[in-house]
Amino acid sequence: MVAEAEVVCQQSVPVLDVSFFHKGSNIGEIDEIVAISSPVSSPKFRQVRVAAESVAADLSTAQLDVKSLDEVPVESTVQQYVPSIRSGSFADIGPRRYMEDEHIRIDDLSSHLGSLFKFPKPSAFYGVFDGHGGPEAAAYIRRNALRLFFEDVDFPHSCDVDDDFLEGIENSFRKSFLLADLALADDFTVNSSSGTTALTALIFGRLLMVANAGDCRAVLCRKGEAIDMSEDHRPIYPLERRRVEELGGFIDDGYLNGVLSVSRALGDWDMKFPKGSSSPLIAEPEFRRVILTEDDEFLIIGCDGIWDVMSSQHAVSIVRGGLQRHDDPEQCARDLVMEALRRNTFDNLTVIVVCFSEPDHCEQPSPRQRRFCCSLSAEALCSLRSLLDGNANR
Repeated sequence: MVAEAEVVCQQSVPVLDVSFFHKGSNIGEIDEIVAISSPVSSPKFRQVRVAAESVAADLSTAQLDVKSLDEVPVESTVQQYVPSIRSGSFADIGPRRYMEDEHIRIDDLSSHLGSLFKFPKPSAFYGVFDGHGGPEAAAYIRRNALRLFFEDVDFPHSCDVDDDFLEGIENSFRKSFLLADLALADDFTVNSSSGTTALTALIFGRLLMVANAGDCRAVLCRKGEAIDMSEDHRPIYPLERRRVEELGGFIDDGYLNGVLSVSRALGDWDMKFPKGSSSPLIAEPEFRRVILTEDDEFLIIGCDGIWDVMSSQHAVSIVRGGLQRHDDPEQCARDLVMEALRRNTFDNLTVIVVCFSEPDHCEQPSPRQRRFCCSLSAEALCSLRSLLDGNANR
């Protein structure tokens, strides 16, 4: 079976057939993929390997930065509620001359990675990659996403969401971000001035985990309230500014070294120190996780072109209202993009909306149940009465 993937943007792009690998048959590049919703076959692609040992030193000093929004232990609640995953996305070039955003959404991760990958169900994976300095870096990460994030890093396999699995996911994804960063340095097709922010979201059972490096943002809607699932990595924020300055960088008019508006990104090797050295610009992600409940309605993932012109709560209100009207996450993603354009955003725009509930199917009344009513003017009513009286007197 072959899944259809569609890129939606201001420019016309055809619908494309996309194929994947099973574990053990070399997950390779994903050409022009954005959305996947069904199992697919296994063609052969060229695979670019990056040695995991090259990031060992960075990982040895990395500290977990886990922020949980739900204090209930995972083990005691994971079986009580299971989300039903469906998603939609929309992207637009906006007022820019070039489209540098990329994204990927997979509503059924287990089916695409093969039987050797054992995950809690449901399992899903989403990512938004906001490129700068050219489209090469973001396009590379999107094409190689499954290899970089799952195969090359010994991703943990388990059917249970326990503490060991959680720690394994975080360590694996931290490693994958660093490996992806090094891969961009080694690939001759990627310009050294090209970089990309990266935000990924994983769903395993009731677990939602977000990893972020850059200024894309993930926002959870819980009973209508917006809950930020990521922190924008901008040089002007106190913690990022202190880290940058301690490593020899400087902030000029809100820009890292007077050049870049983010303090974490993949690529941008013309701004980073040689491999193995600590740079003010880093690729290490920060993590946030939550155990989903019936109160959690949907997740919004968007690039900074959205958040530059609207708040998290305003975006949640737009999507929530749209779902109540038509229950279509793809239309909601489009609505957010259109609202950002109306507010004069100056950037490319990409949005993914992930719903945690089944579609709302409103039952239509049968023909016998339908009631028709009409209204008559006073003149028409008098004429009708006269007609009825005349018939009665015959």
